[in-house]
Amino acid sequence: MKGFRYLENVVTLKLDQSACIGCGRCPEVCPHQVFELIGKEAAICDRDACMECGACALNCPVKAITVDAGVGCASGMINEWLRENNLGKVGGSGCCS
Repeated sequence: MKGFRYLENVVTLKLDQSACIGCGRCPEVCPHQVFELIGKEAAICDRDACMECGACALNCPVKAITVDAGVGCASGMINEWLRENNLGKVGGSGCCS
């Protein structure tokens, strides 16, 4: 999935910077480097690279990040990769739910 690009301007990802405490967890867990720390706050640096997996929101200790995990194509991409590699299928409504 290297070089993955989402459709432009459709991702559900939102960051409430006023709630951000700058813990650095979001850039650490994001598989597509959507976030970066600028000073002591997180910032979305590449919104269209977001695959809506939900890892950032699940790991944010202050709930400053929201995303509708599973509504994007993350589940489809992962299931297709698993199918191609004969590894089964991801269940549920999203890969991280």
